[in-house]
Amino acid sequence: MLNHHNQKSRGSLSVLEYKDLKFTPKRMYYITNVPQGEIRGKHGHKKEEQYLICIEGQLEVKTIDKNKKTKTTILNTGEMIYIDKMIWGEQKYITGNEILLVLCSTNYDPNDYIYDLNEII
Repeated sequence: MLNHHNQKSRGSLSVLEYKDLKFTPKRMYYITNVPQGEIRGKHGHKKEEQYLICIEGQLEVKTIDKNKKTKTTILNTGEMIYIDKMIWGEQKYITGNEILLVLCSTNYDPNDYIYDLNEII
């Protein structure tokens, strides 16, 4: 759970304790400067699990599982979502000012990526 504390006179503090996660992150990266309305992601992972954390802005996260169940979640600043392995994911950048932080369960492996939705569903 990401705890977000807002103190108007002193700014915001967001805290994430790794003990609350389903895995201990092995890699992290962040995405910025994506044009408003752009959709990124458009892939899944064979082994990797992820937490997507909206540091700034607003993201529309779409996931599709092996049963073809589609779920759309809106992430606002300070919110996060868990994405399991073998789940298709897409992120739409709503404002164009987003900062998306991604925590990953594995180190980078180009062979872990699934770019064909049919391999998941």
